[in-house]
Amino acid sequence: MLKGAVIGTGFWSGFQIAAWKELEGIEISALCNRTVSKAESLAAKFGIAKVYGNAEELLANEALDFVDIITGVDTHAGFTELAAKHNVNVICQKPMASTLEEAKKMVDICKQLNVRLFIHENFRWQAPIRALKKCLDSGIIGKPFKARVSFCSAFPVYQNQPFLKSLDHFILTDIGSHILDVCRYLFGEAKSLYCLTQRVNRSINGEDVANVLMQMKTGVHCYAEMSYASLLEKEAFPQTLMLVEGEKGSVKLTHDFKIKTTTARGTNPVVIQPKLYQWIDPAYAVAHSSIVDCCRDILSGLKGEIAETTGDDNFRTVQLVWAAYESAQSGKTIIL
Repeated sequence: MLKGAVIGTGFWSGFQIAAWKELEGIEISALCNRTVSKAESLAAKFGIAKVYGNAEELLANEALDFVDIITGVDTHAGFTELAAKHNVNVICQKPMASTLEEAKKMVDICKQLNVRLFIHENFRWQAPIRALKKCLDSGIIGKPFKARVSFCSAFPVYQNQPFLKSLDHFILTDIGSHILDVCRYLFGEAKSLYCLTQRVNRSINGEDVANVLMQMKTGVHCYAEMSYASLLEKEAFPQTLMLVEGEKGSVKLTHDFKIKTTTARGTNPVVIQPKLYQWIDPAYAVAHSSIVDCCRDILSGLKGEIAETTGDDNFRTVQLVWAAYESAQSGKTIIL
């Protein structure tokens, strides 16, 4: 039985803990939050015995196999280094860090101290995205040459997470961390990118629209578009929509988890429903259920098996995020 602790008991922690409880061979034995009353409330909900208000005290007093860091992005590097110095493996929510340099330090310190680092990047684990990947790998549409990956919405994300309004870097770090990782998962690494950003909502500090055009090493031209300012005919949140074109056909991921594969023989639609766990909000099932699959993969990594969303892997996504900011600021194509 692996024992872990959660550092941070804010909005996402309840979903994360519920997901861990779906898996065998793991126990969340303690919670830590600087506002102890929040940790106590969450501990009571999930039957967790130990609560701490200080991460140093937690790590000094508990025998842990890992910590799951679910705190503000500006604290990720510090908590990661603290856990690594206590010889405790680290799981960190995305985005990995506030800057590219901090992310690199997180990867390096975990390597130096011989602890494992994983980033909880769950979008690639969404059931429709995994199914679309299988479709591409089957070869039914031939070699892909062009793709559009879209996360455009008018969902009031600031209501649940008001801190997002104050971020100087917003949509590329928040949703871009997910969407650019999905692009890497589906089409491999990028060799160049060009990015344009806008701030449509004048009550926030950062950008709420970003459009990234990438040339992938596989030859795919990949266009990733992200917006929290898009009032559309049909609200897609929290779904990612896609169109991938290949030499023999195309595959489209549309609203309501429908995948349409088109070849010379016609169009074949299938619906890939996410698993409905008891604790999830059905409106966000595609996102919430993927947390379990991501945790399952990380659990394999904690046991010494192969895992997808390691610190090394996610650092390449972080590099894309900050290359996109560099491109948007300079107006130039960035060669990676």
